[in-house]
Amino acid sequence: MSGIKTSARNVFQGQVKRVTLGAVNAEVVLDLGGQDIVAVITNESVKTLGLKEGLAACALIKASWVILTDGQGLKVSARNNLSGTVAKVTRGAVNSEVILNLAGGRQLVAIITNASLDSLGLEEGAPAGALIKASHVLVAVED
Repeated sequence: MSGIKTSARNVFQGQVKRVTLGAVNAEVVLDLGGQDIVAVITNESVKTLGLKEGLAACALIKASWVILTDGQGLKVSARNNLSGTVAKVTRGAVNSEVILNLAGGRQLVAIITNASLDSLGLEEGAPAGALIKASHVLVAVED
């Protein structure tokens, strides 16, 4: 998407794979090239954005909305459960930025507390999981 600037650290381009309308909300599945991301947005947003199968779209995810795990195969309710390897850790005074390498050459940025970083034992080269609730995925299209 060339005409947009956003504060979201994670912007993934893909195509709409499926739209399932509900009474109020819709489930939108974006194919990011071998990796699916699920978003739950309102039916009105689906209509406003003109979302349909095959349409180019972006998933936007704030780094603070990403929950990291140690990659040990947890059963969770989050629809988006990604696996990767820690590429970089930047420790701050209170929080740390963790960058994961995902399949297909994509990177995902997460902001977590230093206490969580220490508890998980995340360091460069370590396996890690990333959980993102479908309601925390924003969908954008070219105007």
